[in-house]
Amino acid sequence: MRSQIFARTGLAAIAVSLTLGVTSATAEPAHGIAMYGEPELPPDFVALPYANPDAPVGGRIVEANVGTFDSLNPYIRKGNVPWQIRFYIGETLMGRSLDEPFTLYGLLAESIETGPNREWVEFTLRPEAEFSDGSPVTVEDVIWSFETLGTEGNPRYASFWSAVESLEQTGERTVRFTFNTDNRELALLAGMRPILKKAQFEGLDFAEEGDSVVPIASSPYVIDDYEMGRFVSLRRNPDYWGWDVPFRAGSFNIEEYRLEFFGDETAAFEAFKAGEVTTTREFSGGRWQTQYDFPAIQSGEYVKEEIAHERPSGMTGFVMNTRNPLFQDWQVREALITVFNFEFINDAMTGGAQPRITSYFSNSPLSMDHGPAEGRVLELLEQYSDDLLPGAIEGYDLPVSDGSERNRAGTARALELFEEAGWTIEDGVMQNEEGEPFEFDILLEQGGSENSSIIDMYLQSLERVGIEASVTTVDDAQYTERTDLYDFDMTYFRRALSLSPGTEQYLYWGSEYVDEEAGRNLMGVSSPAVDGLVDTLLTATDSEDFYAAAKALDRVLTTGRYVIPIYQWNVSWLAHDAALKHPETIPIMGDTTNWLPDYWWYEED
Repeated sequence: MRSQIFARTGLAAIAVSLTLGVTSATAEPAHGIAMYGEPELPPDFVALPYANPDAPVGGRIVEANVGTFDSLNPYIRKGNVPWQIRFYIGETLMGRSLDEPFTLYGLLAESIETGPNREWVEFTLRPEAEFSDGSPVTVEDVIWSFETLGTEGNPRYASFWSAVESLEQTGERTVRFTFNTDNRELALLAGMRPILKKAQFEGLDFAEEGDSVVPIASSPYVIDDYEMGRFVSLRRNPDYWGWDVPFRAGSFNIEEYRLEFFGDETAAFEAFKAGEVTTTREFSGGRWQTQYDFPAIQSGEYVKEEIAHERPSGMTGFVMNTRNPLFQDWQVREALITVFNFEFINDAMTGGAQPRITSYFSNSPLSMDHGPAEGRVLELLEQYSDDLLPGAIEGYDLPVSDGSERNRAGTARALELFEEAGWTIEDGVMQNEEGEPFEFDILLEQGGSENSSIIDMYLQSLERVGIEASVTTVDDAQYTERTDLYDFDMTYFRRALSLSPGTEQYLYWGSEYVDEEAGRNLMGVSSPAVDGLVDTLLTATDSEDFYAAAKALDRVLTTGRYVIPIYQWNVSWLAHDAALKHPETIPIMGDTTNWLPDYWWYEED
């Protein structure tokens, strides 16, 4: 396991390949593609470096989910779908390496070719590729999938489709995308969209009736059994077409991957302790230290592991919806962040064990430097000086309390900020010049006991500054419906970020998506600086601009003060059945999606 991101391959290699980005665009069919430079693995590689091609096949993993579900089609707007499903029932033209921040290798496609400036990309399908029902994956399926997902599917697919000028079949097994915008990432994104079986949806309204369909896919797992709201069983397909593809070597060794659903976190944890669930990720440092001494752990039947990773922290916390006029003043948002007594909450919840997120890309080389902006970062920021909030150029750090419950200094500073924004306390109530009280609601999802505990402590701090916030707790379906419509004032927020930020940044914070229903810009960011820096990120042709754009974007988002940050998880805490194993080599992405259960196996000692 590597302790820093420059070890072995990591970003040291990427820094080199970034500088080669312009001259190394592939001009003939290749086995893989990197955002900058060339893939690290040669055309004749036999397995990914973090896979075990000799792993035995068998066993099962049972994973707990909190909540419920009413659909198994993750490709449409309708329905509440288990989050894991879209990663396990849909295959893509290319597969993403967990050891190279943005490198893809052939999966459904045996080769990829691009224009000299990546203005187009062409894929050649493998002749053996087929869906789980034995029918071949065809170019017709590819074209239909992109057109349908891009126009009728989940909003996550619309942005890519809007950048496609044309999509055409160029040979028996080849398909070409031509783009209408200068964005080097588009060639890679084309390789990462799921391919569905066109014939399955003939005669159906894809958007309206799709929630009654379990999509037929070409992936190693098929949905073997399910009961809506209770469980889903995914089973290894022995007839899967791609077991001999190098990208798949040593993966999907577990016979059954089962998702069990529980009403709350307590019930899920009790099921794990009782052996009904065989693996769990723990997100509470306090519980990890104090509650994992039950009999199965003591006997060695279950084991604990800490898996370090080198991914950005992303942003986790409580987001303020700036569509609400109440949150449009940055000083109000800073005041609400200041009132949030993180040091006291962290001590109460984790014993002070978990560090706080300090920016969106913290824990990575893409993170903003604390202190004044310098060099290329400063040059990029100065282009948008009229749009920047205090701290973006001068430097910004989150407020730190003294750790006491009352947090007197933090409370006093918050009151100053409220007053500067036109809010003062009269008769114990925070109000504006018109005498209107400062009131807002915090929307929480049912079953999130830890978030509820954090908010309970936050409410006490708010009362000290004359604010009585309300809390509304709803079930999964209502929560999804309300957040899709941006019908909330403040709510829990989690946005994972990668070492290869790209076009998805538009979806997360782009002004174009502020009013997009079911979009991902929950805070309502609308900033020329954000939009411009994402543009620079996507068109960077050397390492200096790539890193500088990411660091500058991190500064603008962080000083936007849209989210009250809480913990970062730079280490994954895993507890699992001792018979579940994984290779000693851990990818730089660590315990991320498509590592567990993909590269694990079951083997009793």
